[in-house]
Amino acid sequence: MKIEFVASADAAEVLVVLVHEGRTFAGNGQTVDAATSGALTKAMTNSRFNGGSNSTLIVAAPAGVDAGTIVLTGAGAADKFDDLALEAAAGAAYHAVKLSGATSITIDVSYLSADQAARAAFAARLASYRFLKYRTTLKPEKTPSVETIKVVTADVNAAEAAWTTYAAVAEAVEFSRDLVAEPANVLYPEEYARRVKALETLGLEVEVLGEKELEKLGFRTLLAVGQGSVRDSQVVIMKWNGGAKDEQPIAFVGKGVCFDTGGISLKPPEGMEEMKWDMGGSAAVAGLMHALAGRKAKVNAVGVIGLVENMPDGNATRPGDVVESLSGQTIEILNTDAEGRLVLADCLWYTQERFKPKFMLDLATLTGAMIISLGLEYAGVFSNSDELADNFLAAGPKVGENAWRMPIPAIYDRHIDSPIADVKNMGNGRAGGSITAALFLQRFTNGTPWAHIDIAPTAWVKDSRNPTVPDGAVGWGVRTLDRMVKDSYES
Repeated sequence: MKIEFVASADAAEVLVVLVHEGRTFAGNGQTVDAATSGALTKAMTNSRFNGGSNSTLIVAAPAGVDAGTIVLTGAGAADKFDDLALEAAAGAAYHAVKLSGATSITIDVSYLSADQAARAAFAARLASYRFLKYRTTLKPEKTPSVETIKVVTADVNAAEAAWTTYAAVAEAVEFSRDLVAEPANVLYPEEYARRVKALETLGLEVEVLGEKELEKLGFRTLLAVGQGSVRDSQVVIMKWNGGAKDEQPIAFVGKGVCFDTGGISLKPPEGMEEMKWDMGGSAAVAGLMHALAGRKAKVNAVGVIGLVENMPDGNATRPGDVVESLSGQTIEILNTDAEGRLVLADCLWYTQERFKPKFMLDLATLTGAMIISLGLEYAGVFSNSDELADNFLAAGPKVGENAWRMPIPAIYDRHIDSPIADVKNMGNGRAGGSITAALFLQRFTNGTPWAHIDIAPTAWVKDSRNPTVPDGAVGWGVRTLDRMVKDSYES
């Protein structure tokens, strides 16, 4: 998608005008309406369009303005208009005409700041995302025609300067979405590692550990998950050094189960095809590191992702097996479908031991219990640090990603005590499953400030109501993490 910032809306193929609830024009919409002799007001009066969020009205070829089509897009209540309302309006406008045959859209936000102009472009670009890589017979009328987004702004130079940061984040979100959307026969651990390695062109340092190195280092619980697959497991370490040379890094860890059958504790076949996105946590971490490097963030950050396939095989881990983790703690594996925590256990320990970070934050599509607890709109946040949890929770609403803090009471810790090992990889049945999973992870943090984000509810969407978020792969977490770093940790 090509983005341009322009000083006027002259000769617009499609002109987008924002309208607040109550059919009140925003900015110079009233001037545009007057130029059309009130055609826009008449069109609204004769329709159900009222300016509500995520609503649009198309007015074709009105006389008096130099535009082929005008799209009125709802900006919601004027007294509640904010950056997210702007994003929704820009995204909805794109969707209204994406299949129309038009090749360009001009969004008039000349009355807003240069940063908001860049954010409108950002929203339209995110709205335009579609994973069409394998669609070979898609008819032209079903293929989006819009190639260029033009944004009218009072300060073109300032908007272009602001856009450099937004563009970097947009590219990172798209990268994350692509990873999550890929089928598992294409994106297996080694291929995933190759794609992340390619991010070195942005200035990241990327190190890939294969199975021989992992075995030597002692990643036995991670390797236990992947030992039933013909695909080699991998751990990828990404480093961005944008802060002071001696500055303690911040660290992010992601679960990267490229496909999860459940292993010997086999999942039911219904819905198993969705388990290609069981690596959504790792995609969020990779996307974040992409964003930090792309916008040259002034921070030192480390991203560690554990990449495995969990497959049933004659060599697969059995329920009841005991494995020694990298930390030295022994784990009784009662359920091979509780595999993500085994991957993270070694990765968390390695991260705190090697990098001595200010904090560790992990993301994982960890438990179905999280969906039962919070539904499909909120991720769960578990943490031993109020400061870290608060910083994450403060960032999410600014970018439209929801999360809710959950308890990790010590009284539940006994549910993961094992009679024959130091810890077992599941609690006592379904009760508090997300909590006992988080408590399991906490045993591998060694006292480091830490937060665990269970994104099982949010990594994949089936019926998106947000115009900037597609059905399918969301790239959830990239924007929240980037905003958290920007607001709380950059020098």
